[in-house]
Amino acid sequence: QVQLVESGGGLVQSGGSLRLSCIASGNINSSYGMGWFRQAPGTQRELVATASPGGSRHYADSVKGRFTISRDNVNLTVYLRMNSLKPEDTAVYYCNARLYDMEYWGKGTLVTVSS
Repeated sequence: QVQLVESGGGLVQSGGSLRLSCIASGNINSSYGMGWFRQAPGTQRELVATASPGGSRHYADSVKGRFTISRDNVNLTVYLRMNSLKPEDTAVYYCNARLYDMEYWGKGTLVTVSS
């Protein structure tokens, strides 16, 4: 069993910053790709950023230059540093871990950006 626990969400003004954290535990190791997705009300869940075990990073176009994903393979933690936040970044942010056909999700943390 794998658990992903997110933290760091909250209310922030437009232009502000937040850092999300996700700690993985259970039957998981550093071979998993990890990432962040988000879902705003009335929309589908979308990819925000991913970080492979080997160090490659991928970002959605909407967050490039503003968000930075990083991971700690020793402590099985993934972070998402979010700068220059916009109201359209408001969503529930979910942590994801994936390896081959195994995929796990956290319960999400709410980020609200006020204008």
